[in-house]
Amino acid sequence: MIEARPLPGKKNRSISWRSREGRSVIYQIVAILSALALVALLVRNTLINMRLRGIQSGYDFLLQPFGFDISETMIEYASNSTYLMAFFIGMLNTLKVAVIGIVLATLLGVLVGVGRFSTNFLVRKVCYAYVEFFRNVPVYLQLLIWYLVFTEALPDFDKAWQLGHFYLSKNGVSFPWPVWQLGQTLALCGLVLGCVFTVIYRRQAKAHFDQTGQTRPVWGVSTGVTVALMLLGWLAGGAPAEWNLPKIGDFQIEDGGVFSPEFMALLCGLVFYTASFIAEVVRSGIASVSLGQHEAAASLGLNKGQSMRLVVLPQALRVIIPPLTSQYLNLTKNSSLAVAIGYPELVSIANTTLNQTGRAIEALSIVMLVYLTLSLITSALMNWFNASAAIQER
Repeated sequence: MIEARPLPGKKNRSISWRSREGRSVIYQIVAILSALALVALLVRNTLINMRLRGIQSGYDFLLQPFGFDISETMIEYASNSTYLMAFFIGMLNTLKVAVIGIVLATLLGVLVGVGRFSTNFLVRKVCYAYVEFFRNVPVYLQLLIWYLVFTEALPDFDKAWQLGHFYLSKNGVSFPWPVWQLGQTLALCGLVLGCVFTVIYRRQAKAHFDQTGQTRPVWGVSTGVTVALMLLGWLAGGAPAEWNLPKIGDFQIEDGGVFSPEFMALLCGLVFYTASFIAEVVRSGIASVSLGQHEAAASLGLNKGQSMRLVVLPQALRVIIPPLTSQYLNLTKNSSLAVAIGYPELVSIANTTLNQTGRAIEALSIVMLVYLTLSLITSALMNWFNASAAIQER
C-alpha cells in the first residue's frame, strides 16, 4: 500500500501544540485575549471610579456646540458647530502640516543625503554641518526659534517683503489663490484619474518588460495623460482663470491664501529637523550599495548624476524605505508640539475641549485613535511602496 501524501504546494494547516506554527498561533491568540481582558478591566475600573466621584463620562459632548474660536481652519464652521466639527478641523490642520512637511522634508533630506557624496568639498561639508546641527538641536527648541523669527524678526504687514503677488511679514506668507469653481474641481478629478492611470499603466509596462525585455516610457506617458485629463476637466468646467490676489489692507494683508506665522514656524521646524534624519537615512542607503555598482555604471558611460539616479538610488531604496517610514511617523506625531506656539492642530483642540468639558479620557482617546489611524495608513502606504520598489530576483 502507498501512503497518501498531500498534493505538492499545499500544506495541511492545523493548530496543534506539537507544531511550531500551531504554538505561535496559540501564543498570539492568548496575547490578544489577555490584552483585551486588561483593557476591559481598566475601562471597567475607570468608569466605576468616575461614577463614584460624580465625574461625567461618555462621548455625548461631541454633539454639543464647542463655543470657542479656531484661528486657522481649512473649512468654514458656524457658531453652533459641534465638538465633533472642532476635532475634524484639528485633524485637517494636522494632516495639512504632515503632508506638506513630509514632501518638503523628503526633498530636502534626499538633496542633503546625496550631497554628502559630492566631489565638491564645500557642498559636502555644508551638508555635513546641516545634518550635525539640526539633528542635535531639540525639535521643540527649533519650533520656538522659528516662531520668534516669524513673529519678531520679520517686518510688519505694511512693510512686508514682496515678490510679485507674494508677501512675507509677521502676518505669515500671503500668496495668490484661485477662486474655486467647477473647473478647478474637475481638474482635481482629472488629477485623481491620472494617478489611477499611472498605477495601471506602470504595472502593464512592467509586465510587458518581463515578457519581452522591451521598456515603455512610463513617466512621460503618465505625466502627459495626467496633464491632459486635468486640462480637459478645467476646460469642461468653463476654464475659470480668476485669482484672489492678496493686498495690503488697513490692519493686515487681506485676501489671497495665507500661511499663518504659527503654521510656518511649525512647518519649518519639522521640515529642517526631520530632513536631517532623512539625509542620514539616504546617506546610509547609498553607502550600502557596493562600489562595484558605481564602477559598472561608469563603465557604461554614465556620469555621476545618471549613475546616482539610475543605478545607485534604486538599489538603495530597499535600505532607505523602512527607516524613512519611521521618520514620516515621527514628523506626523511631532506636530503635536504645535500646542506650544498656538497652531490649532488636533492636540490643541483636544486640550481646549478637555478644559471646557472635563472629558479628559474621551478627548485623549480621540487623539490616540486619530494618530493611530494616521500611523497605520502611513505604514500601509510605505509598505506598498516598499513592495513595489523591491528588486525582483529571477
